[in-house]
Amino acid sequence: TRYHHRISSDPQSTIPLQRIRRDNKEHDTVFPVFTVNNPMSSSGIIAANPMPAKPRPSKSSPLGGQSNLTIPTGHTNMLHLHSPSPSSNSHAALTTAITAQQYFQRMTDLQQMDLQSAIDQMRTLVSLYPQRVYKMAYYRKQTKNHWARDDPAFCFLQVLMIIASSITYGLAFRVSSLSAVIGFVLKSVLINWLGFGVVVSSLGRLIANQHLMTAERSSSHVKQNVEWLYAFDVHCNSFVPLFVILYGVQFFLLPVVLGSSLLSLGVANTLYAFAFGWYCYITHLGYRALPFLSNTEVFLFPIAAILALYVFNFVGYPFGLGWNASRIVAYVYFES
Repeated sequence: TRYHHRISSDPQSTIPLQRIRRDNKEHDTVFPVFTVNNPMSSSGIIAANPMPAKPRPSKSSPLGGQSNLTIPTGHTNMLHLHSPSPSSNSHAALTTAITAQQYFQRMTDLQQMDLQSAIDQMRTLVSLYPQRVYKMAYYRKQTKNHWARDDPAFCFLQVLMIIASSITYGLAFRVSSLSAVIGFVLKSVLINWLGFGVVVSSLGRLIANQHLMTAERSSSHVKQNVEWLYAFDVHCNSFVPLFVILYGVQFFLLPVVLGSSLLSLGVANTLYAFAFGWYCYITHLGYRALPFLSNTEVFLFPIAAILALYVFNFVGYPFGLGWNASRIVAYVYFES
């Protein structure tokens, strides 16, 4: 039971409060701190619990673990609330490191991967509302204090799809030996997906952390940086529509895009321009989802270069300056 008493400046007014404390001693009642309007008092605060109280066992928090609220015992007059110490920041950094370690360990255990969630995210990325995927990153930040995925199912499925499509392309181009097929698979995974992703993620993170950070409004705000794993997540998200177009749609259009006519050049270059333009757009959405970044439209600038190159190939075709992107890629991977 919580009692509210207005105590006057008379020192005798504290007697009823002590009597209440003795009457309710069997309940181990701890009263809040009362303010005394006494000009002769230096602190103006007295303890509503002048007698030692038995320590209460700490109760578990609704979210699990022990509660951070403790009841002072003895002759403590005030309940002090402390801000997080530097050690708590170290603990947060350690937690992030452990999460990264678990990320790679889970790749070897299918039971720890949420494959259905990864498939749903891929479907969302090729829909009209790809930005919905990045809402999950915000929820992860609120609950786990990191933006990046801690479930490797998304990357695992991407690697499997790249391997399957690479084998299919090897059969379509009638690769003569098994070693050549394995070589193409390794190039697709290690160069097209992983190597390209590491370069783009590192460059995007560098640009964001050095040039796109918002000005701190006060010294009490914790400075945040773009996590490298989150930057790689953005690459993986952006790679999904690129994979669908260049590994999926293009496969069924191989007889058309590998021709030498203007139509073949137009279809092939349109596929590549649309795929990489979509890649840039999904990348822009990923960095725009971070509240501590501004001017993320910079990640849309490569689209201007893609359009310029696309127009140049059409204009230069009559002069022998038009290049078919599909024919170039086929030559590099299967004929060189």
